[in-house]
Amino acid sequence: MVLLSGKNCTTFFPGVPLIDLSNPDSKTQLVKACEDFGFFKVINHVIPTELISELESEAEKFFSLPISDKEKAGPPDPFGYGSKNIGRNGDVGWVEYLLLTTNSESNYQKFASLFGEAAENFRCIVNDYVSAVRTMACEILEMLADELKIQQRNCFSKLLKDEQSDSVFRLNHYPPCPEFQESKNLIGFGEHTDPQIISVLRSNNTSGLQISLKDGNWISIPPDQKSFFINVGDSLQVMTNGRFKSVKHRVVANSSKSRLSMIYFGGPPLSEKIAPLPSLIKGEDSLYKEFTWFEYKKSAFKSRLADNRLGLFEKIAAS
Repeated sequence: MVLLSGKNCTTFFPGVPLIDLSNPDSKTQLVKACEDFGFFKVINHVIPTELISELESEAEKFFSLPISDKEKAGPPDPFGYGSKNIGRNGDVGWVEYLLLTTNSESNYQKFASLFGEAAENFRCIVNDYVSAVRTMACEILEMLADELKIQQRNCFSKLLKDEQSDSVFRLNHYPPCPEFQESKNLIGFGEHTDPQIISVLRSNNTSGLQISLKDGNWISIPPDQKSFFINVGDSLQVMTNGRFKSVKHRVVANSSKSRLSMIYFGGPPLSEKIAPLPSLIKGEDSLYKEFTWFEYKKSAFKSRLADNRLGLFEKIAAS
């Protein structure tokens, strides 16, 4: 069990940027949210409520199985079922999860013996959900490109739509911990930024998500199971030459309620070169070296969660 030191963060943050996707005039607020927080909430999305409920129900069925059964779908390599250990570098949390690639049917071979015919239903629900949230993520990225006056409106979204897109989907379950003292914060998932371009998060009506503000203070995000939360990823920060900020976030578990979250991580193809877009530099110096997504992903997976993963790819200013 890992506890956070320092002040317990229990006050919910009232200032989460709220973006109405049905309002074409919301693009300005969208860019500002990416600049100020790297994080925002979207409403009036088109993801069917029934689809969300179906996936949540399937996830709850899986995580309610005996541990011996769930472990048949693991260990993660990196895909599959995992518990407590996050990555391969010593990070641990009060969490169990399923990590799936969005481009391969091999995910479900692990579940066929466990679920039987239900594996096909699980596969269909996951694929339908991922397709829907990817469409929403692409819409958001194209709204951002419009507001940034980028000539190619699909400069970001085409990377998610590419058949070779290296996107992943993750189901996280944070079980209640009755022994946990309310006066302390129990780490569910340690502080980190997301390496990809954009992340789309939906969770049940249980608190736990926290983000770090520019001043370093951690603030708790009110749960909202009807909306989606969006994170700017490291790759989008680089492509905008630091104008958009990849948000540092973490999850704190609690003693009485379980938390279930579903996250789509929109990533580019492995061979894609990541660098600041020339139209966004406008005579300024590039803050980052060019790298491929494969190079960055490989470097990120060798690091600890809290490490500054972009540090190795930043250009050092001449003294």
